[in-house]
Amino acid sequence: MIAQLVQADEGMVREVIHRFNEIGLACLDPQWAGGRPRLLSPDDEDFVIQTATTRPTTLGQPFTRWSIRKLAAYLRRVHRRIIHIGREALRCLLLRRGITFQRTKTWKESPDPDRDAKLDRIEHVLERFPDRGLRLRRVRPLGIRPTAGSCWAKRGKPNRLPATFRRTHGVTHFHACYSVGDDRLWGVNRRRKGTANTLAATTSRPYRSGHPPLGEEEQGRAVLHPDLCLLGQPDRGPLQSAAPVHPGQLQPP
Repeated sequence: MIAQLVQADEGMVREVIHRFNEIGLACLDPQWAGGRPRLLSPDDEDFVIQTATTRPTTLGQPFTRWSIRKLAAYLRRVHRRIIHIGREALRCLLLRRGITFQRTKTWKESPDPDRDAKLDRIEHVLERFPDRGLRLRRVRPLGIRPTAGSCWAKRGKPNRLPATFRRTHGVTHFHACYSVGDDRLWGVNRRRKGTANTLAATTSRPYRSGHPPLGEEEQGRAVLHPDLCLLGQPDRGPLQSAAPVHPGQLQPP
């Protein structure tokens, strides 16, 4: 009768009754063992998270996004580090670490075939000569066309700025320079772009070290700082910034 009421096996009910007669209410806390040891170490879990947040094309895979099935299959055949993990365990691990499958837009990738070699050279310069690193951006009017994509990324709350569609006073070109060693940002706002204005932007502030800067130049990439996005857009209102801003030049703080 008791087994039918609790929907349990008769043998288990009989065992609990005998155990209650022996030790009393302490039988309600059986203190089961922890089970088998874990198959994944903390380093293995970090490696799984790092792989999930890396683009498959970077790891030599012929697809652009990970699925649970593809990621689990790839981890089982990684050279020198084989990780056996099921799909459900992999899904729970990603959820526990805050990694979710997210939709992206405006996924811009460089078409340069030597992109990886250039990135390696930039990282080498930043590691060996941090006080001589200089980054220059020439920002021009962009025609952003949203391109849908998806990836595994850490859950967060991104800050989105509304797009500007009304340019009643025309457009400007902001030449932004960033000193990696000094951690300083400065730039010049121009009505036209060109080689002369680009070179003038790099010499707008005396470089303090006695060595020539080792720099990188990029075209067509937007400045992400909200204050810099407001430059050259009078319809968005006045610029709120602690740094002294002049009509034609943004001085370093």
